[in-house]
Amino acid sequence: MLIFINAFLIGTASGLRSLIGLAAVSWAAHFGILTLDHTWLAFLGYSFTPYILTVLAIGELVNDKLPRTPSRLAPPGFIARIVTSALCGLAVGLSGNGIIVGLVAGIIGAVAGTFGGAKARSLLAKAFGRDMPAALLEDAIAVSIVAFALFR
Repeated sequence: MLIFINAFLIGTASGLRSLIGLAAVSWAAHFGILTLDHTWLAFLGYSFTPYILTVLAIGELVNDKLPRTPSRLAPPGFIARIVTSALCGLAVGLSGNGIIVGLVAGIIGAVAGTFGGAKARSLLAKAFGRDMPAALLEDAIAVSIVAFALFR
């Protein structure tokens, strides 16, 4: 059950920001929180991978605030969220011997996070009167979710 919950949470965070979950999973593998040694996802724990994924995730956080950034519901963004969440779910599942559970939970989380995040951000932007505070709150929530799922 813990594999399902953690994979779902990381998938949800990846639905909010597609690379945040992957960066967090990479750090967790790097520090031995997720044991991915001797699996095909061992590269996530290599010494340079967390840094590269963190830089990419920060770039995504910045890019999200730009006015010309396409909707997360557009096919390229939605597919990227599904793929990264599936990879995160697989990593959680591999470390706990529940590959299918992790994969499915990660994908379900991605769909929930993508659609739920889009709706919540829209409502928050209307409440705040502008998008930036809603976007920053969404960033904080995504970081909090992965921290709770992986580093508690």
